[in-house]
Formats: sequence, structure tokens, C-alpha cells
Amino acid sequence: MTFLYQVINGLQVGSIYALVALGYSMVYGIVNLINFAHGDIIMVGAYCAWLAMMKWGAPPWISILFAIAFCTVLGMTIEKVAYKPLRKSPRISLLITAIGVSLFLENLAQLVFTANPQRFPTIVTLPSIQLGSRQLSATTIMTIVVSVFFMVVLSFLVNKTKMGKAMRAASEDEATAQLMGINVNHTISFTFAIGSALAAVGAILYCSAYTQLSPLMGVMLGLKAFVAAVLGGIGSIPGAMIGGLVIGLAESLTKGYISSQLADGVVFGILIVVLLIKPTGLMGRSMNEKV
Repeated sequence: MTFLYQVINGLQVGSIYALVALGYSMVYGIVNLINFAHGDIIMVGAYCAWLAMMKWGAPPWISILFAIAFCTVLGMTIEKVAYKPLRKSPRISLLITAIGVSLFLENLAQLVFTANPQRFPTIVTLPSIQLGSRQLSATTIMTIVVSVFFMVVLSFLVNKTKMGKAMRAASEDEATAQLMGINVNHTISFTFAIGSALAAVGAILYCSAYTQLSPLMGVMLGLKAFVAAVLGGIGSIPGAMIGGLVIGLAESLTKGYISSQLADGVVFGILIVVLLIKPTGLMGRSMNEKV
């Protein structure tokens, strides 16, 4: 029963990692950019929901919609202001810019909200479920269900809609996509919008489970989601989902059976092993570069 409980906890946190990893994979798949500011968009989404509920007295559902809308606009703005002017520049320029945006958001949050952690209010008030001798919280079930729902919706969007076809075409060959009449700039902005919206959803689920937010909360969460994206195959949407769940299970089982202090080490150890053995990840594709 303890093993089952650890697996469920792993699926809960892994679902959050998967949602966040989807943002990394979608952006990388189109513009070949590791958006290290993505983790801090999670932090912004958490503070938006907290601000709406605790300071403005908005109901939870309004607060969640506000957080998603704000992060969506923020993601598109960051792409237009920080990344679009450098799209044709060397990749290292985009990478440095992404780190700069990340540091800017973190320090701005500390300036506005101070560095002190804040308690996130309770959103899910449903009763817990008895699982043997343990209580399984409604938040855990909600996190897994909501995450799976958004993963299915995203998969449908990418594989079955016109915009999804445009995203896949821009990912394969941006120049050819433009010749075929696809507005690549609009497609890239839409990709950033979807990724940022998923980050906001991940922020709500994460804070509902761990009930605390701080200006630096997105750093470790973003890094673990990045590991999940690399494990699954950076640029692969199914890979991001699988990678997130694997990382969540590895972290939970390490905490339950080895040591909670080693959990982060195991996660980043997985990253090292993947880069050594299969750099393209579980579902990534090998890219042949023409010279």
C-alpha cells in the first residue's frame, strides 16, 4: 500500500512536470530555443492567482482564469520583445536572453512581493479518499485528472487542427512553411501563448498541492520540467508527457524508499545518464545537419 501511495504521489508531481515540460518542448520544436524563462512564468501565474484571491477577493475560478490569461499575454509579450528580434541571431544569443528574462522576472517579483514565501489559499475543498491506512487528497486526484485532460487537448490541437498543422510545418521547415502561406510569426506567438497558459495551469496545481509560493519557486520546478523534456525527447510532445511522469515517479520513489535529500540528485542524475546514453531522449529524433 505504501508503494501504491508513492506511485500516486509520483503521478501527481509528474503530471505537473509534464505540463510544464510541454511548454519547453513546444517552443524548442519551432524555434529551437530552450526558454529558461518558462519556469518563472509558472511563478508569475501562481502570484496572479494568489493576488486575485487574497488581495482582490475574487473567487477561485476567476483567479485561475486571470492567471491563465495574464501568463498567456506575458508569454506572447516576451516572445515579441525579447526573442523575435534575435530569431536570426546565433542560438547562444537567444539562450542568454532567456536567462536574462528569467532573472528579470525573479527580481521583479522579489521587488513587488518581497522574498518572503506566501501561503497559497485552498482551492479544492472536496473530501479526501481513504486508501488503505492513508488519506488520498482530492487535490492529488484533481491534479492528475486536469493534467491528463490538458495533455489530451493539446495532442488534439497539435495533430488534428489547422493551427496544429501550421505548428508542425513551421517546426519541420520554417522557410517552406512561409512559402506555403503559413504565418510563421503568428504560429510562434500562438505556441508561446499555449505554453505559457499550460505553465499557469501547472502553477495552480503545484501551489494547490504544496500551498506555498515564492519568487524563486519556478527555478527548481522549471529545471525538473526541463529534465523531463530532455528525457522524453526535447521537441516531442508525447515525450514531454512521458518524461514528466517518469521524473515524478523517480522523485517520489526516491523520497519514499531512499532519502528525500537525494531526490533532486536522482532527477539530475537521470539527465546526465540520458545525455550520455541517448541524447535525443526516449522519443526524440536524430537531426542530420546539412553542411
